[in-house]
Amino acid sequence: MRSKIIYGASAFVAAIFLLIMFNSCNERIDAGYEGILVKMYGSDKGVQDVSLVTGRVWYNPFTENVYEFPTYVQTINYPHFTVNAKDGSVFTVDPTLSFKVRDGQSPIIFKKYRKDIQEITETTLFNYIRDAFRIEFNKYSTDSIISNREKFEFAIQSNMGALLSKEGFVLEQMTSGIQYPETITKAINAKNAAVQQAMMVENELKVAQAQARKLIVQAEAEAKANELRKMSLNPLLIQQQFIEKWDGKTPIYGNAPAFFKSVQ
Repeated sequence: MRSKIIYGASAFVAAIFLLIMFNSCNERIDAGYEGILVKMYGSDKGVQDVSLVTGRVWYNPFTENVYEFPTYVQTINYPHFTVNAKDGSVFTVDPTLSFKVRDGQSPIIFKKYRKDIQEITETTLFNYIRDAFRIEFNKYSTDSIISNREKFEFAIQSNMGALLSKEGFVLEQMTSGIQYPETITKAINAKNAAVQQAMMVENELKVAQAQARKLIVQAEAEAKANELRKMSLNPLLIQQQFIEKWDGKTPIYGNAPAFFKSVQ
């Protein structure tokens, strides 16, 4: 009886063990990921030449392991760092990288770096970014970086895209977040302030010139009007205007107006 109990208990333990083993011998690869099967022992340690598709993958947990590589676009905001320009000026770079693993390249990437995607992103790709900026900054002086900002950033993005492509990644977008040195920022602000001040003075000058021209035109018009009035005045016209404006009353003081004053 005791032997049957021991046998039953052993069978139960074995069943539990097999159930645990069964659950630990498979991995579900979700959509948006690629699974790679890695051999942990033997002469052929590394990654099989097969990229596992999405679904459930069976493996030996004692000798093999399964890694998941996301194939969707990831956006990483890296910590800022400083880079020197060709003339020694120090710029701060705060890069953001959007990239994805090229479909089917997960086994090759893992075989080369022996790291998961998170570690590759935080270390290897960050080193690539710093090197790309360092190399490009060493080609430009401070003035040329400022005056050719678009060309400069396009060159960095093109070089970074080519580098990632060789490593099995696809570059979607990269922003540099370049911050100019404080002295350069102050100089730019001072220049902008001077330009704005010059524009303000120029506008005020234009207004003053316009007002002066307006006064000149008004004076010329008034002088011309006076000249025309002077030319049009004659004794008969003056007498007529006097009659038109007289109210018909004899003044209390002084002489009465003479209507037929000689105009000779």
